[in-house]
Amino acid sequence: MGGWRNRTFQAVFDALDRTGANARLARRTRGLGVILTLHHVRPFSGESFAPNRLLEVEPDFLDATLTRARELGFDFVTLDEAVRRVKAGRSERPFLHLTFDDGYRDVRDFALPILERHGAPATLYIASAFADGEAELWWLSLEEAIRRADVLNLDLGPEERFVACQSTAEKYEAWGRIYWTLRAGPEERLRDEVRELALANGVDILGFARKLCMRWDELAEVARHPLIEIGAHTVTHPMLSKHSEAVARAEMADSRDAIARRLGTRPRHFAYPVGDPSAAGEREYELARELGFETAVTTRPGHLTAGHAQALHALPRVSLNGHFQNRAAVDALLSGAPFAMIDLAKRVLRRA
Repeated sequence: MGGWRNRTFQAVFDALDRTGANARLARRTRGLGVILTLHHVRPFSGESFAPNRLLEVEPDFLDATLTRARELGFDFVTLDEAVRRVKAGRSERPFLHLTFDDGYRDVRDFALPILERHGAPATLYIASAFADGEAELWWLSLEEAIRRADVLNLDLGPEERFVACQSTAEKYEAWGRIYWTLRAGPEERLRDEVRELALANGVDILGFARKLCMRWDELAEVARHPLIEIGAHTVTHPMLSKHSEAVARAEMADSRDAIARRLGTRPRHFAYPVGDPSAAGEREYELARELGFETAVTTRPGHLTAGHAQALHALPRVSLNGHFQNRAAVDALLSGAPFAMIDLAKRVLRRA
């Protein structure tokens, strides 16, 4: 399914580029500006089985994206300036702000030099337990368990206990079945099942945070950089909507307090982990407001408009996806055309 979706999206991006529709539509479909979502920035490992590749882009692609954005007339602004323009309801030129979720070390090593060359400000949203090295990055544990195994034993429903994953094709099929089945249910079950699979296949479940994420001393150095703002991203990276209000509030408040205590600056901005409708909704938006965050970002796709002045705790972002590292995709995403097409399709379906 993922391959089909990726091919469809790329075909749309190519068609918009080939017909010149991006440029023609941008005046109507582009908002005031855009917040980009990134996670990893690093050279690709070349692994044949890489189901999480959507979460990483290569350094040259980030550089090319910023170069292209400048060519298209975008200003690179801080999050505060983006909010100021949204509240004003106008921006002489479209603006762009970069965000990086989770606090990966490769953002410092590969992305920051690129940001410096372009003078592009960014917000790093930090999950505090990742910085402690005491959190499970379950999506990476699941990937590694599938990579190591020829067959997995877990409960995916009636009479389904064993999932073959010997070939690369089988591993991708296993990933799709396991990931989406567990994502649809309670997060406690998801984490328990992945933990069992990881331990059964010799995966160090805490090793990913310790290997990949910046620790507090590293974050303190990065936080001093004039282009960087540190935001909060919960303690353990849960899908907040799947938990009680007390748990959600504690995850949000405790990450804010840990960052303030360890870095000396209270974070003013927040990002919802996962950030789609299954992970964050009206309750979480209100919690972010109550906890004093000035903004909070989702992963719901879209550009910023004047209307978002009334929704500063539910801001959309546009993902730079590792599956679409080409100029056609960049032009489409920065034009806003794909999101207008999706909105139109939704309206048509509602009327049908």
